[in-house]
Amino acid sequence: MKGPGLFSMLQIVAGMSMAGPMFVLGVNMVTSGDAPAGLAFFALGLIALFAPTYLVRKIGGPRTWIRRRLGRAESGSDGDERFDPLKDR
Repeated sequence: MKGPGLFSMLQIVAGMSMAGPMFVLGVNMVTSGDAPAGLAFFALGLIALFAPTYLVRKIGGPRTWIRRRLGRAESGSDGDERFDPLKDR
């Protein structure tokens, strides 16, 4: 079984570090009686939780960044082209 990679874990940590305080503030506001503002902070927390993963998927991962920096064009739908020795036969 393959677990999440280092880059995936960094995305999760970045999302939780931004979203965690928003969730705490949302719970505090809901329990103190300001439900609309608390729910707004919950919504902002959800956006902040998934923003790093969304951005990385939208602009590509580290391999794509390196290829762009070196000036190579992306090939294939996911940017990875595998070597196939039987392709030319």
